[in-house]
Amino acid sequence: MSINTNNNKSSRQRPVYNSYANVQPQALDVERAVLGALMIDRDAYTAVCDILKPECFYEPRNQMVFSAIQELYNSEAEKPIDVWTVTEQLAKQGNLEEVGGPYYITELSSKVASSANIKIHAIIVYQKFQERKLIALGENIKTKGFDPTIDLKDKVSEAQEGLLEIQSSLPDNKIKSLAQPTKEAVSEMTAAARNSDGITGIASFPSLDAITAGFQPTDLVIIAARPAMGKTSFALTAAKKIALDQNIPTAFFSFEMPAVQLTKRLFSIVCEIPGKSILRGNLSQSEWDRVDKMIPLFLEAPLYIDDSRDLTIGSFRAKAKRLVKEKGVKIIFVDYLQLMHSGVQHYGSRQEEVADIAEKLKTIATDLQIPIVALAQLNRGVENRQGLEGKRPQLSDLRESGAIEQAADLVMFVHRPEYYHIYQDDQGRDLRGMAQIIIAKHRKGATGDVLLTFRGEFTRFEDEDDFSVTPKNETSSSPAEETSETILRSKMDNSFSPDEDRGPLPF
Repeated sequence: MSINTNNNKSSRQRPVYNSYANVQPQALDVERAVLGALMIDRDAYTAVCDILKPECFYEPRNQMVFSAIQELYNSEAEKPIDVWTVTEQLAKQGNLEEVGGPYYITELSSKVASSANIKIHAIIVYQKFQERKLIALGENIKTKGFDPTIDLKDKVSEAQEGLLEIQSSLPDNKIKSLAQPTKEAVSEMTAAARNSDGITGIASFPSLDAITAGFQPTDLVIIAARPAMGKTSFALTAAKKIALDQNIPTAFFSFEMPAVQLTKRLFSIVCEIPGKSILRGNLSQSEWDRVDKMIPLFLEAPLYIDDSRDLTIGSFRAKAKRLVKEKGVKIIFVDYLQLMHSGVQHYGSRQEEVADIAEKLKTIATDLQIPIVALAQLNRGVENRQGLEGKRPQLSDLRESGAIEQAADLVMFVHRPEYYHIYQDDQGRDLRGMAQIIIAKHRKGATGDVLLTFRGEFTRFEDEDDFSVTPKNETSSSPAEETSETILRSKMDNSFSPDEDRGPLPF
């Protein structure tokens, strides 16, 4: 796509796109009606200020007139907005003659009798603006599609990012009277009352659910920790509880670990087999028996793993939408946020990019009406502080962006004091083998701490009120004389019949 502009006044020029001589989407009469209404009713600006910006107008001089009105409204002097003040403001800006002088300003206001329909007219102007952006995006995609020097993934990422930006900026009337939200609130309260346990979201750890009422739809949940605290294990244990124990369709996007490695971790968590034994394939007969019993459950589990390491936020949105629509996914885990990329290169810093990604994850959660649980890395501030409270994570420790905290509805820290050789808390409780889940921010309720058991050998978190689907033998047997390879071959032969087509693994 090429755009011809005047270098001296590029911000006020009407863009000309290579679109095969098609007329660009525009509504000049509606633009003039909006400007005229703004000059006969000062309060009319409040109806359109969240919809329109100067660049939304197709006609360059209309852009300048709206900019003058905008500055008048935002001025501390609270000047009236009418033909005379707008003319004066344009003169101060040096744009009066360029827009056509006082005559054009007078003409705008003289053709409008009322501001009653200004919001409807503003939405029309805005939609034309977005249609022009869509055309420009299409031209850009087409041009880059022919460019052999650009990687295909970069082309697709930029296209997805552009579409996501346009979709997320479409006009939406967020202001409602109390009547509709009252009905929705009562409906939700009634539904919650039917649950004797008070869980209105998706349950995971009972002690955690007692505070949060489960993972709530539309929420962006941040689980943050320093390396080696077990944030991936915590998320994977929660995913196991949701997908395997409750049969709720769940997606797990992993930027660090391939799907096979995550599945091995799941076997360790579910079957209570040490991770090092699974890594070496050195399992006892009883451990192979437990694996064998879990294979059918794993094959049928509604857990979907995506281990694409170069996934952009645009690609994530597309995949998430498809998982919700086609697989009925109710919750998505992301491991982890700072490894995601936007797919575009217009950010001034990595901090700005992470902030934008966090905001878009929240938007996706809201659009899909599901919770998104994103893991995040903490900075080194924790390591530099001393004492029991010093090692305790804080919201300011969120790495690269305070905007993560702003976008999140719920922020939790995974903290294991034992890692820092702290073995007792201020209440005298033994912290060996324990993990503190610190709820530092909770937009919908209380904050607080939850104490869970951490079984390091299984990379598994447990609640004292926990339940498990893990099939356990009454007695443990010693390793059989057969080799692990022989046992595995036998178990796999028994588990999979040659005539049986189980279909692809869900993860």
